[in-house]
Amino acid sequence: MTLNWDIMERYLPFLVGGAWLTLRLTVITTALGTVIGLFAAIARLSRFKAFSWPAAIYVDFFRGTPLLAQIMLIHFGLPQLFGYKPNMVVDAIAALSINCGAYVTEIFRAGIQSIERGQTEAALSLGMTPFQAMRYVILPQAFRRVLPPLGNEFIAMLKDSSMVSIISMEELLFRGMISAGRSFRPFEIWITVALLYLAMTLPFTRLVSWTEMKLKREHRREGS
Repeated sequence: MTLNWDIMERYLPFLVGGAWLTLRLTVITTALGTVIGLFAAIARLSRFKAFSWPAAIYVDFFRGTPLLAQIMLIHFGLPQLFGYKPNMVVDAIAALSINCGAYVTEIFRAGIQSIERGQTEAALSLGMTPFQAMRYVILPQAFRRVLPPLGNEFIAMLKDSSMVSIISMEELLFRGMISAGRSFRPFEIWITVALLYLAMTLPFTRLVSWTEMKLKREHRREGS
């Protein structure tokens, strides 16, 4: 079998367009998921059950069910229930953001809980309210500790975003299917798709590794 470079060259711009949509989708949904996850983590750590229970149910549901089923539920199920016309872009962003938020909730929860209890008590003894202690003392430190897992979540979301191809979002995977169908050269198309995903994930993987090493060095320096 010979590799048909002409096919790869012909469909590359079309696939790069899909990769660009994949990247934008990932940035938007991870940003929204981070906001959702931060508030859900604070709610989950609350001593008020009116906040902690809904947050726990949210995390359990969206971490315990397949992302594909969640996309189908939001795009096809909710319009049937509430009688509105589904919007592919809005539904894709909503499904990915909510799913991402459930995982980010656990990342933030672990980060907040890793801060020594004594720091909260010291902040309260200085006259800060619990909100101020969380805002000015706990969260800045927790953010530093959760940066590497947040980076990993971004990489995972970049690959998981391919799931929205099921509702015909023309991201990279969907354009790969279109190209393979038109060219009848699936190997050339799918190896190109795989390499484009690799080209997007590899820089972030290296960035996360570099951040982890830098934080470890800073932690050792602070401990010495």
